[in-house]
Amino acid sequence: MLSDQGGRLVYRYDAEEVWVEAWGENSLRVRATKTAHMPVEDWALQKPAPAATDISILPDSASISCGKIKAVITKQGKLSIYNSNGNILLEEYTRNRRDLLDPKCSAIEVEAREFKPILGGDYHLTTRFESLDPKEQIFGMGQYQQPSLDLKGHDLELAHRNSQSSVPFALSSRGYGFLWNNPAIGRAVLGKNTMSFEAFSTKVMDYWVVAGDTPAEIEEAYAKATGTVPMMPEFGLGFWQCKLRYQTQNELLEVAREYKRRKLPIDLIVIDFFHWPKQGEWKFDPVYWPDPDAMVRELEEMKIELMVSIWPTVDKKSENYHDMLEMGYLIRVDRGVRTGLDFEGETIHFDATNPAARKYVWSKAKDNYYSKGIKVFWLDEAEPEYTAYDFDNYRYHLGPNLAIGNIYPREYARAFYEGMEAEGQGNIVNLVRCSWAGAQKYGSLVWSGDIASSWASFRNQLAAGLNMGIAGFPWWTTDIGGFHGGDPNDAHFRELFVRWFQWGAFCPVMRLHGDREPRQPQQGTTGGASCFSGAANEVWSYGPEVYEICKTYMLIREELRDYTRGLMREAHERGTPVIRPCFYVFPYDAACWEIEEQYMYGDKYLCAPVMKFGQRKIKVYLPVLKSGTWSLLNGHEIYTGGSEVEVDCPLETMPVFVKQEAT
Repeated sequence: MLSDQGGRLVYRYDAEEVWVEAWGENSLRVRATKTAHMPVEDWALQKPAPAATDISILPDSASISCGKIKAVITKQGKLSIYNSNGNILLEEYTRNRRDLLDPKCSAIEVEAREFKPILGGDYHLTTRFESLDPKEQIFGMGQYQQPSLDLKGHDLELAHRNSQSSVPFALSSRGYGFLWNNPAIGRAVLGKNTMSFEAFSTKVMDYWVVAGDTPAEIEEAYAKATGTVPMMPEFGLGFWQCKLRYQTQNELLEVAREYKRRKLPIDLIVIDFFHWPKQGEWKFDPVYWPDPDAMVRELEEMKIELMVSIWPTVDKKSENYHDMLEMGYLIRVDRGVRTGLDFEGETIHFDATNPAARKYVWSKAKDNYYSKGIKVFWLDEAEPEYTAYDFDNYRYHLGPNLAIGNIYPREYARAFYEGMEAEGQGNIVNLVRCSWAGAQKYGSLVWSGDIASSWASFRNQLAAGLNMGIAGFPWWTTDIGGFHGGDPNDAHFRELFVRWFQWGAFCPVMRLHGDREPRQPQQGTTGGASCFSGAANEVWSYGPEVYEICKTYMLIREELRDYTRGLMREAHERGTPVIRPCFYVFPYDAACWEIEEQYMYGDKYLCAPVMKFGQRKIKVYLPVLKSGTWSLLNGHEIYTGGSEVEVDCPLETMPVFVKQEAT
């Protein structure tokens, strides 16, 4: 049965009910359930602005149109989505014999919306679509540790892990954007024969789709639907210094003083984990950090912002554990011992999906950090990270991890954003290791987690950063040099470090971090001292040649400050990625849709990171310009767009081309 219910197209058959409705300009939201009532959660989506719609009910089908998008559903329940030119964008994959005259009538009996009952519980949902064009390209979907920018043909786990963020928004070369609006653990198969999205435990199918003529139009519509980042504060535009880990207050201050002595630009320095007595105490250990107020004051005088690490884990021996247990503020398990992570203690995470737990943790951070003038936080372990990723074992305030677990990092970021906002702070940014759709509006700056210090890992980060931007997170960064390993005295690693540092100057946030070899001697025997510190990781730690290169690129970053601020404003106002695949800026140039190893920093700088050991020449494709020419940064030779050039890339240089406007 098909009907128009207050501007919403509704289909009913047996136990299933399907809703199709406008959700913003040129956008539709599609929901289906086999429960008694349609679930009310909006998850990643914000309430939309009103949009004009047209619903038509015919004997064999019904349609709903909203601007450039139109959905048609047959009386048998098959749904297809078109753009305003009549081109089909999405078509459900269904193979059955309900309509014997359908050209795709089949005896294999596969449903497009398969609600497979979980005995005694909800449903394992699979939603299937035709793969209408084997040459379709798909971008976004979050951050996965693999080198492909184009995700067509990929099989993706819809779950978070350390260095993996599932943000299930896909931008298609065929002119649509698709958000799988379901925080359940699941799977996405972007195949060349079919495409499918799965939720392993859910009550509802829920997705949002938009039609647009350019990637930018689609991306900006998605940002309106899910929210945009705040305006990046000034300290987010320059260089950030970090390592695993500064063990004492004096050690950190000496590093900050040395940057100032050398007259190097630095905006922020980080106190990493285990500065606390025990996990879940969210305060400085006075043995190693005796006077945080004086430390903050001195850093303020040097005009260096201080960031501190927060972990969501609560040690069972910590001072807050029993109170949090009694109040129901901790994640539960359905079987086994209630331990989530056994790193440096037996711990369980606070339940960020519980509003009261969010307020409790923020109150501790407010009293012990924020009150001292610390206004930016590093929200680590945000997936959350488990010793064993048994997604079916954990249970949260909002429900089973299997059904809602992907929302955890968003709620973690929300805890601090709302707390800081309540204190009157604007332009909030917090570094978060993982995220999910919609968390950008809570000031989430995502970084790519604990990655290897290797050339292959370096290559993966380029794809990760570009796809995270498309997935709605213009604020993104990585550990320059990688996280695991890397000896500053090793010549091979030094080259990797240089190339990563050069690229870092043209990332949304330029942040140096890593766990370097060899380990430093342990300072102290109590509290967090058992967590050893890595070798020195400051720019002068890599020898004089590397130091001079780092200095050059730190100064380049400073020269770009005004330009970068403009990019951050675009991100805040329109949701525009800071780093952009070439096709995003030049969608009319077919060659740009095939480029995966170069990108745009804004719409002016074409960057070609050097990602191979020993490489000293590189080929760069210069996109077609509607007007103007290209030139190398700090170079004089003029190049015409639409051609490939080979340029030198000695160790001290990463090729960057500048788009020169016609005069």
